Amino acid sequence: MDEVKTPFPKLKLTVTGVFGECYHGYKIGDELILGDFTHPPKHFCLGLAHALFPVIYALSFAAMFPFRDNQRSLLVTCPDGGKLEFKAEILDKDGKIQVIPKNPDFKGPNPKKMIVEVVKSNGKCTFGYKVGDKWETTGLKCIPGFCGAAFHCAFPALFALNFGAKFFFMDNPDSIDTVTCPDGGNIIFKITRVEE
Repeated sequence: MDEVKTPFPKLKLTVTGVFGECYHGYKIGDELILGDFTHPPKHFCLGLAHALFPVIYALSFAAMFPFRDNQRSLLVTCPDGGKLEFKAEILDKDGKIQVIPKNPDFKGPNPKKMIVEVVKSNGKCTFGYKVGDKWETTGLKCIPGFCGAAFHCAFPALFALNFGAKFFFMDNPDSIDTVTCPDGGNIIFKITRVEE
């Protein structure tokens, strides 16, 4: 397979901790390079991919984690009993780790207000969602009573926007309007970060 050519950066994952037996045999110091957030290496652990996706998605769209020594990195724990810890980092166009030092003014969490809105309805929704329905959430809080399957699909966008991601391909880079219901794609949501 040819190398992936995308507008998105490559990512580097490094195993930084091992706390149990890994079925994939990953060990401290192992490094994996992802062609971008949509192309994991061959035989990549799907459990890790599930936990990692919101992080690499956010990093790919310029999110920053001001509490980290390098704001363009984040630690991710294996969802199978916490057996491993990985550090996710963005690589620049020359293949070097992109570094933005810790924000010295960081005073603690600064959760962002976000609006989730139904922008398209292509069929029946078990929850009865229709165009124009809106919900507000702050930070990474679950929306009470919201469809779990839809929230699962919305979470990477919520996570990314909460940490400052910009969707450069959207008319409003503080939003994304392609978050799709996994049940037949009947409902499509727009998620917008509201600057206060």
